Amino acid sequence: MSGKRLLTFGGLAAVGGGAYYLYSAGGDPKLAQKQLEHDAASASAKVRGEMPGREKEAKKAGEEGYETVRAKAQSMADEAKAEVNKAGKTLDAYRQDAGKKLEETRQTTGKDFNAAVDKFDKKVTEGARETKSWFGSWFGGK
Repeated sequence: MSGKRLLTFGGLAAVGGGAYYLYSAGGDPKLAQKQLEHDAASASAKVRGEMPGREKEAKKAGEEGYETVRAKAQSMADEAKAEVNKAGKTLDAYRQDAGKKLEETRQTTGKDFNAAVDKFDKKVTEGARETKSWFGSWFGGK
């Protein structure tokens, strides 16, 4: 096998491994890196069979756990923000709808009030006209 071919296969294996870790981390690159480092530390400890490798493996496992918790917390925070935005939009829609209904009610009430005032004015005017003609008939007017 030539060096160029070996380099190509090695590059493909590295890309495939990177894609595997990125996929298994749910698309979070920091978590994928921590998982890769943890696995590398585990493999190193197995090959050497030494205790110092165990310490490094435990440290990497802790970092991986932290990154998992951080990624989950970030995901939950993003979901909470989305829910708050959704609720805010809903409340804004309700507020706008209530404002429209209030304006419609105000206009209807104003029209009804004006109609009642006009009706009252008409009755008063008719009553005054009748009173004037009645009162005028007493004193010889029409």
